[in-house]
Amino acid sequence: MNGDSQHPTETVRNQPPPDAAAPPTTAPASAQAQDPNDPSGTLRGHSRWLIAFTVTLATFMEILDTSIANVALPHIAGNLSAGIDESTWVLTSYLVANAVVLPLAGWASLLMGRKRYYMTCVALFVGSSFLCGLAPNLGTLIFFRVLQGMGGGGLAPSEQAILADTFPPKQRGLAFAFYGFAIVAAPAVGPTLGGWITDNFSWRWIFYINVPVGILSLFMTSWLVHDPPAFEQERQNQKRAGFSIDYIGLALIAVGLGTLQFVLDKGNRDDWFGSRLITTFAFISTAALLAAIIWELRAANPIVDLRLLKNRNFALANVLMVVVGFVLLGSTAIIPQFTQVLLGYSATDAGLVLSPGALVVMALMPVVGIVQNRIDLRWIIGLGLILGFAGLYQMTHFTLGVDYFHVMIARVVQASGIAFLFVPISTLGFADIPAAQNTAASGFINLSRNIGASVGIAVSTTFLSRWSQAHQSYLAAHVSPYDGQTRAMINALTARFAALGHAPVDATRQALRVLYQSLSGQASMLAYIDVFRMMGWFFLFSIPLCFLMRKPRSTVPRMH
Repeated sequence: MNGDSQHPTETVRNQPPPDAAAPPTTAPASAQAQDPNDPSGTLRGHSRWLIAFTVTLATFMEILDTSIANVALPHIAGNLSAGIDESTWVLTSYLVANAVVLPLAGWASLLMGRKRYYMTCVALFVGSSFLCGLAPNLGTLIFFRVLQGMGGGGLAPSEQAILADTFPPKQRGLAFAFYGFAIVAAPAVGPTLGGWITDNFSWRWIFYINVPVGILSLFMTSWLVHDPPAFEQERQNQKRAGFSIDYIGLALIAVGLGTLQFVLDKGNRDDWFGSRLITTFAFISTAALLAAIIWELRAANPIVDLRLLKNRNFALANVLMVVVGFVLLGSTAIIPQFTQVLLGYSATDAGLVLSPGALVVMALMPVVGIVQNRIDLRWIIGLGLILGFAGLYQMTHFTLGVDYFHVMIARVVQASGIAFLFVPISTLGFADIPAAQNTAASGFINLSRNIGASVGIAVSTTFLSRWSQAHQSYLAAHVSPYDGQTRAMINALTARFAALGHAPVDATRQALRVLYQSLSGQASMLAYIDVFRMMGWFFLFSIPLCFLMRKPRSTVPRMH
């Protein structure tokens, strides 16, 4: 039972409309009216949690592919006779295609039907994954990665909409918590799993493993998932009104998001606006996105309904998701780099630093889903932001001598904050969104998270490089052969190398090399601390936003 009978105030709302005596337009609607346990008409006798498992399976597979290829890039480049810089297009092409498709999910679902569109995306993702594994050269691999990104980009919005329709509002917290496992765990597991597969089998198997999972997902979706009658009615209304394709909006959004993703991914490598190519793409992206906003607000049938942002909760939920994506993916990108470059960890050990945090999130999300019906969601979001800030604050006290335990604990504290954010933000964001717009709303939120992630990775890596140079220049200004402490260190190191049998000239060179490495390491450590501090401030300054959100008007299931 979903608890509908416990709300007598809903008696009038649940009564049939005046024309209920007329024959129902669809069979599912009739089934809906007869089954109080399935007010949306989507279950058809199936378990809600089995449906949740089905869509979460595809989510994990898709998000995993955004990070699993990272550690395999050197192997891909070597096997396909390409440079490391060229091989990064394996990542860029996927992210660009993913970003372009995300906001189009609502429109495509109305055009094709949500279930049909979702299964088409899964099939495209699985088929292109298999072809990626067979790719004979880099160009072919990049082409199939674009197709894979297009298929993957349509999964998350459809899945969240399916969950919103399948579960009544009082149970959506638990459903989004279950779904959140994939979002948080996949980026943490990806690098470790990708490294293990690449080392023990071949880089091609990081794509082949999607095939059996995707086939299982297609079978279960075909059996379990159904479009709600209200959504089908909306589709029919759109068709009768003449469902037109917003070609101009589609083109502007594709160009704007595609070039933006390119700028964010390649900017740091090409010195940002010092590169004519990056500058050109940034101008094109800005112009295309501004034109898209103006066009979509005026279009009769926009491909992306920007009017959803008039809902205060939904608009603030998108802002918070940008912040969450920024911090989560930004920190997930630089923590393994910190442990490998400065602490000397192996790729596997670096992955193990992230894994306990993912396990804590998986343990906490069901708890959050349960307690959110008893506690104001805004306070839960505030707690999550504070915990995230606390973990990042701990990281600002790292030194080059920090051990595994302290790095892992700081990541666990930060990750525990993430567990208190995804579920309540999604629940509040969807609270007042009409059922027929769930897919479009989900596309918005996922796009916000992806943009935040892309910006987070780009900003963190750029600031890391620039702040490291700034700290190195500052420290070098205080290292002089005329300084007593510096001279004493050089003499001690020279004596040590001389005692190992080095010639006096070689011993001095070795001493200077060690001194430079120590200075460079300290400069990098200070830069990492600055990046962690910046991310912490983002969380801390976002706390007022959660209290600007409204409480849901009703926790009673809406009749879809």
